[in-house]
Amino acid sequence: MAEGEEDCHSDLVRTDDNERASEANLQAELQMFRAQWMFELAPGVSSSGLEPPPCKASSKGPGVKSADARRTQEIAKEEKAKELFLKAVEEEQNGALYEAIKFYRLAMQLVPDIEFKITYTRSPDGDGVGNRCVEDNKEEDKMADLLSDFQQQLALQESSVKLCQPEVDVSQTHISVLPMEVLMYIFRWVVSSDLDLRSLEQLSLVCRGFYICARDPEIWHQVCLKIWGRSCNKLVPYTSWREMFLERPRVRFDGVYISKTKYIRQGEQSLDGFYRAWHQVEYYRYLRFFPDGQVMMLTTPEDPQSIVPRLRTKNTRTDAILLGHYRLSQETDNQTKVFAVIMKKKEEKPIDCPKCRYFRRVPAQETDYSFHVGLQLYSSGRQRFNKLVWIHHSCHLTCKSTGETAVTTFDIDKVYTPLFFARVKSFTAFSEKPL
Repeated sequence: MAEGEEDCHSDLVRTDDNERASEANLQAELQMFRAQWMFELAPGVSSSGLEPPPCKASSKGPGVKSADARRTQEIAKEEKAKELFLKAVEEEQNGALYEAIKFYRLAMQLVPDIEFKITYTRSPDGDGVGNRCVEDNKEEDKMADLLSDFQQQLALQESSVKLCQPEVDVSQTHISVLPMEVLMYIFRWVVSSDLDLRSLEQLSLVCRGFYICARDPEIWHQVCLKIWGRSCNKLVPYTSWREMFLERPRVRFDGVYISKTKYIRQGEQSLDGFYRAWHQVEYYRYLRFFPDGQVMMLTTPEDPQSIVPRLRTKNTRTDAILLGHYRLSQETDNQTKVFAVIMKKKEEKPIDCPKCRYFRRVPAQETDYSFHVGLQLYSSGRQRFNKLVWIHHSCHLTCKSTGETAVTTFDIDKVYTPLFFARVKSFTAFSEKPL
């Protein structure tokens, strides 16, 4: 009896051991199947190379099988999305933006938030996306001077390659056919005698060849000579003439300096003596500088919309405009000041016609008067050299017969408000002559 029980117990133990061993084998086979499946889902791997081992019937229920299948599909989908996203990053860094957008779209269709699941850690033998990011950071330091980089690229090309090339085939003559001297002459027309350097910078964005032409030192040297004259013969402390133009204080020519003044003035007492009127006075001052050293000044109650178009040229017909010359002075305290002497436009003398019966000679003026103006140049906000502050204003009255001059100096008070620069696009819309 006891021996029968022992045999039965040993059979049960062997049966349990066999079941555990079969379950372990089944789990191992399932893991192998998953690994083979993931390997076949990887890009570039054909599914016909290896056959997965046959899977035996599992003792697990259908619910567990479906959960495992869904989990495996999600893992495979995420891995595929990662591969597509990294491929898109590589295409974007290579400059193929269209292909990059296509891969980005495919990756986000699989996993919408795949961007936040990428760690960007790639093996050294991989596609080198991470390494390329490090190399790009190093290249940014080398690309600080685009001029030298573009010049090197053009020097490495064949001698037959011109400064610029047409992007698409054209039947007409392209600008790249023109010789270098003609191109530089066109660039001088772009700058013009009005020193429109903003248009020159916009032209440099067209291509690498135009960028090199727009950085020609001779153009920027002539611009600096027109602004500062002989005082800019040396570059020190600047590294280029273009840097001198950008950093050294100067007045601006592509607009007008405008100030608006308001004050309250006491009026006359009424006839019955019961009240006294008060008047609010409002007027504008306009200053327009030209590269040839001339300046225009106008004080008027008219608003800028009606006055600014009349200040485009020096040959304006506005009677109240004062014309003169200015100069820049940099003091020992590194403060740049603008001094100007302006006077009223000389009226044209009438033609002496003695045969005219009703001709009456206009008597010549016995005195000449001029205004001496002193301003200090500042930069405010994001703009450079856009503010002028009054430091001096006086009137010089000269008697022609005796040659004596009487000077009247005005007190600089709150009536002399600072002038702020306003750019006017129409001032540089046309070029009358080249630089």
